[in-house]
Amino acid sequence: MIAVWLGGLRGAVLRAGLILSLPALAADLYVSPGTGRDSNPGTRARPFATLERARDEVRRLRQDRSSGGGPFTIWLGGGDYLRTNALELSAADSGTARAPVTWRARKGQAVRLMGGRKLSGFAPVTDPAILSRLSPNARTNVVQADLRALGITDFGQMQSRGFSRPLAPAHGELFYGGRPMTLARWPNEGHWKHLAGYPESGAIKNEWGREVGRLEDGFTYTGDRPRRWADLSGLWVHGYWAWDWANSYERVAAIDRDRRLIRTAAPYGLYSFRKGQRFYFLNVLEELDQPGEWFLDHGTGRLYFWPPAPLPLPGVEARRAPGAKLRPSDSPAAPEILLSVLAEPLLRLTDASHVTFRGLTLEATRGNAVEIRGGTSNRIAGCLIRNIGNYGVTIAGGAGHGVQSCDLFDTGDGGVMLDGGDRQTLRPGGHFVENCHFARQGRWSKCYVPAVLISGVDQRAAYNLIHDHPHCALLFNGNDHCLEFNEIHHIALETGDVGAIYTGRDYTSRGNRIRHNFIHDTGGVGMGSMGVYMDDCASGAGIVGNIFYRVRRAVFLGGGRDHQVLNNIFVDCNYAVELDGRGLDASPVWRNMVDNTMRHRLTEVPLSLYRERYPALRTLDSYYGPPGGPALTGPNFQGVPPEHNVVARNVCVGKWLHAYWHASPEMIQLENNLTNAAAAFRRPPGNPPQARDFALRRNSPARDLGFQPLPLDQIGLYRDKLRARLPAPLSSKTRR
Repeated sequence: MIAVWLGGLRGAVLRAGLILSLPALAADLYVSPGTGRDSNPGTRARPFATLERARDEVRRLRQDRSSGGGPFTIWLGGGDYLRTNALELSAADSGTARAPVTWRARKGQAVRLMGGRKLSGFAPVTDPAILSRLSPNARTNVVQADLRALGITDFGQMQSRGFSRPLAPAHGELFYGGRPMTLARWPNEGHWKHLAGYPESGAIKNEWGREVGRLEDGFTYTGDRPRRWADLSGLWVHGYWAWDWANSYERVAAIDRDRRLIRTAAPYGLYSFRKGQRFYFLNVLEELDQPGEWFLDHGTGRLYFWPPAPLPLPGVEARRAPGAKLRPSDSPAAPEILLSVLAEPLLRLTDASHVTFRGLTLEATRGNAVEIRGGTSNRIAGCLIRNIGNYGVTIAGGAGHGVQSCDLFDTGDGGVMLDGGDRQTLRPGGHFVENCHFARQGRWSKCYVPAVLISGVDQRAAYNLIHDHPHCALLFNGNDHCLEFNEIHHIALETGDVGAIYTGRDYTSRGNRIRHNFIHDTGGVGMGSMGVYMDDCASGAGIVGNIFYRVRRAVFLGGGRDHQVLNNIFVDCNYAVELDGRGLDASPVWRNMVDNTMRHRLTEVPLSLYRERYPALRTLDSYYGPPGGPALTGPNFQGVPPEHNVVARNVCVGKWLHAYWHASPEMIQLENNLTNAAAAFRRPPGNPPQARDFALRRNSPARDLGFQPLPLDQIGLYRDKLRARLPAPLSSKTRR
C-alpha cells in the first residue's frame, strides 16, 4: 500500500509550466503470522505471512524507481513469529537518513519474535524408576513432557562458560510465565557448598604466594549427598573456584564418591582451586526438589518440571467447592511454558543502515537477541528483550547505532555490548544506550557481563535503570565514553572486588566521563563492592556530580592517576574516597602482571596522538621512559605513584577518605570538600531512595565551597513516545 503526500494535499496537481518538488514516496507493508500469506500483496487487508517476504518486498520496491525511494514501514500484526533462523538484513535492506526503514508492531497489538517452543501435554510422572529417584515431596508435584512427541529433538548441550570462557550459545532453557526456571541443583538457590580442599599432590603456589590446588587434579567436597544420585553422566558444577570475581561452569569428568573427589573436564580455566571457595552441583534429577526447578533427560527427551503453581493436567479434575458448577474462570489457563530452541540471534544486521525495530518483544533464543555489525544509525527502540541465552544486543563496528527505551530482562550473559570507533585514530563510534531498564543480567556467566559493556571510542550510556545483577552494571574500556544520568542499585549480589561502574589496567583509557549517576544499595561478598572502581591503575577519568548512597566503597582509585573527583554527594559509604598506591608495589604479582599489562597497552596506541589529546599522559615518561627510548626496567624502576588526582567540592555524610598500600592523603589534591554534612539535605532519603532526596538545603555550607546543584530530576528513566510509563520504585519488600 503506497501512501503519497504532495505539499500536504492528497493527490497530485500538475499545471502547465509549474514543476513541483515531490517528496519521497512512503510505503507501508503489512505482515500477519496468523492470517497472512506470502502470495499476498502485503496490504493491510491482504498481509504477508513472513518477515522475509516483507524484507524482500522492500528490496524490490527500492530497486523500482517508481517507488520514489521513500521511507518504508513494515507493520507487524499481533502474534508470535516463531523463528527457526535469524532474520538477516544487509546493506540491501538499508534506508537513508531521510527515508529510513522501520519494522514495528501495529498499534495496540503484541508482537513477539520468539526462538522458543511452547510446551504442552504435561502429565504426572508414573515411571517407578523416575519416581524412586525423586524426593517424596517431589513425586506428586513434578510433571513431565515428552519433547520428542512435540517435535523437539535439538536440546542443546551445556558448555563451559564464565570467566575467561568465550561466549557460546546456551543450552535449551525453560521459562514459565515469562521468567527463567532453575536447572535442578544442590544446594538449592541461595545456598552453596564450599571446597573442602584438593589432593596434596596437586598443591601449588599461586601468583599471590598462596597455596592452591591444580585444576587438573580436582577438588574435594564434604558430605555424602552425591551417593544418592543414580546417573552422574550429565553432572556439572558451578563455582567461584579461586576468587569471588571469577566463576565458571565445568563438566564433571570423574567423581570418586569414596574419596569425595571431583575432577572437571579440560580445557581448564585460568585459575585454580582454593579451599573454602563457593560452588554447587547442577543438572541432577534427584535434586529436583522445589518449585521452579527442572531437569531434561537427553536420552529419553523427557523434561521434568516442578511448576511454581499446579498445572491443569489431563484426567485431573479442577478443584472446586462441593456442588458448585464449574465455570470457565474456575480453570484459568496456565502460564506459558517455553523451551528455548533457536541457537542464533533473532535479528542479525550486517552493514545495514537506518533501520529501526520498534515495539517488539524478542524472547527465548539460546544466542544473542540482536546482532548489529557495521552500518550506521540503526535503532532497537521500545522493545522488550527477555529470556535470552547470551546478550540482549551486540553492536560491533559501524557508527551511531542505538538501543533506546527498551526493557532487557533475564539475559544469560550481558545486556548490551557497544564497540565502535577507532582507538588508533580516536575516531568516535557514537553508539548509545538510553532510557533502558536492565534487570537480572548475568544469569549464567555472572562476572564481567554487565548491563552495558562499552569499548572503543565515544559511546554513551545514559538515563538507564540497572539493578539485580551479580557483578558490575557498566563496564568500559577505551576513550571518551560518557556514562551519565543512570540509576544503579542492588548490583554485586553474588561477587566481590567489583564496581557498579568498572574499568581497569590501561593508562591510555582516557577522556571518560562518569557524571550525574545515582548509585545506591550495592552488595558484595568477600572484598565487597565499589560504586566507581578504577581498578589496577586505570587513570584519567572525570567522576563528577554523582550520588553515592549506602555504597560500601564509593569511589575507589586503585593506584591510578589524573582522576577528577568533583562535586559528588556521598552518604553512608565506607569510604567515600579510597586511594591506594599499588603501582608502587614491588611484589611479583604487580610487576609481572599489572605493570607488564600497562606497558604493553602503551605500545598498542599512537602515543604522539594520545599525548596531544590527553596531555597528562606525558607525565608517565619519567617512569616508563619517553616514547621510542629505552624502557625503564629492573631494580632501577620504582613503580608509578598515584599522582595528580583531584578531589574537590564534594559533600560527604559518613566516612570520608582512606589512603593506604603505598598511598597517603598527601598524594591527593583536596579542595573545598564538606566532610561533616549531616544537616546538608532538605529531607532524609526515603525507602526506596530517589535521587531527588539528595537536594541540598539552600543555606548549605557546601554552596559556599563551590558545590553546584545537581540535576536530580533528570537521573534515571524518563517518559517518551516509546516508554509511556515508568516502573514503580522497588523497595526492599517488593523486590523479587
